[in-house]
Amino acid sequence: MVIPNQNTPETPANPLPDLTFEQLPANLRQAAARAGWTELMPVQARAIPYLLARRNMMIQARTGSGKTGAFLLPMLERMDPARMECQALILVPTRELARQVWQEAERLFGEKGLQTVAVYGGVGYRAQIEALGQGAHIVVGTPGRILDHLLKRNLSLEQLRMLVFDEADRMLSLGFYPDMREVQRYLPRREIQTCMFSATFSEAVQRTAREFMRAPEFISLSSDHVHVTDTEHIFYVVDGMDKDRSLVRLIEMEQPASALIFCNTKEHVHYVTVVLQRFGYDADELTADLSQAARESVLERVRQGSLRFLVATDIAARGLDIPSLSHVIQYEPPEETEVYIHRAGRTGRAGAAGIAVALVNKGERFALEKIAKQYSIQMEERPIPTDADVQAVVAERVTVLLEARLRSRDRLQTVRSQRFMPLAHTLAENEDELALIAMLLDDYYQQTLHAPAPQPPGQAGFSPAPAQRERNTARRNRRRR
Repeated sequence: MVIPNQNTPETPANPLPDLTFEQLPANLRQAAARAGWTELMPVQARAIPYLLARRNMMIQARTGSGKTGAFLLPMLERMDPARMECQALILVPTRELARQVWQEAERLFGEKGLQTVAVYGGVGYRAQIEALGQGAHIVVGTPGRILDHLLKRNLSLEQLRMLVFDEADRMLSLGFYPDMREVQRYLPRREIQTCMFSATFSEAVQRTAREFMRAPEFISLSSDHVHVTDTEHIFYVVDGMDKDRSLVRLIEMEQPASALIFCNTKEHVHYVTVVLQRFGYDADELTADLSQAARESVLERVRQGSLRFLVATDIAARGLDIPSLSHVIQYEPPEETEVYIHRAGRTGRAGAAGIAVALVNKGERFALEKIAKQYSIQMEERPIPTDADVQAVVAERVTVLLEARLRSRDRLQTVRSQRFMPLAHTLAENEDELALIAMLLDDYYQQTLHAPAPQPPGQAGFSPAPAQRERNTARRNRRRR
């Protein structure tokens, strides 16, 4: 069930026809051939004409769709190899993606004299500083490390011609928004072609796009026409005995801005709520057994946007309207098929994009497939994240937060922290003491991202406000120096 989202930009006013491989400009075709391309992928055929026309674009495309080539190849037309300065900046959410984009750029540009460098956190600065000092034409990096180099004047954006946000939805979920805004302060005060790629254009992504782009146009590779689906339907097949831990891993990976979690019984509601609270999430429950005063208290927190996860039965949630609800998670499929529509309809409201997730065991899968068939819903099956997946994404997030905190420290605080360098070395080298470091990182992560954050009345929406407050403090401290 696909409905145009009225909040997204409309179809480009002057739509351009798709390109074929043979229609590419000669130098682009030669570069693509050197990289082993024999034809263009759909996102490349659709997007490259707009990028060559220097239009500001929001492009909906998933990882693995060929979008990297879609924004890299047009750079051949824009970059001047003779000018050893940063002419294109590509912001990405993770070091892995930074390396992938850099490798693709090397394949495309290697013989054209264009230099590319990947910069990201978690590694030393020396090699990155040297590459930037030599005048790399294209810089690919995570917002936090890019900001570090801008603050230290290792990087200048004065000659920038193109700015690309790759996987913008993931950058926001990892907490990069404050760094992205800080990077914006270093952009030249003139028009720069800007493109944003994202798997989903949620309300948060759309808002971010408007802050960085002037009059952006929108195209989607989700189907043959331009739209953002109001609600995306996803399901995961999990072991019934592992469903609670699967839910936690899924939340850690997705970092939903807000979620309503449905269970079939009040016993399951209470159990799931306790599990989430024990893992450090701001969660509460809503069942018909609660007193009216208790229900009103929970609902008030929901309306104010100060409660991030609400676990409820269908009876308690009936008629509940939550503004800007990003996710509905069905911990178990409903016993009646029409209830699925009722649950999923809690998100994707008023034209906003939403995600409906279902966790099912092998037996419950048949019930879900019956619902999908009855209501002609396209449901995508995805593999449940593993512990290793969660460890990787949590490491990325905590690195982002800690590097931002380090940037906020003034000289006196930096000198003061030197007292602990010998201890840090000792703890890092002693396997028995690593538990102390892990404990501190876990406490910091939980307090920064998962602590409840009351918001003023009327400020509906769920966001990791503690992290936002810390970034604001960082900016204020930098300005004092």
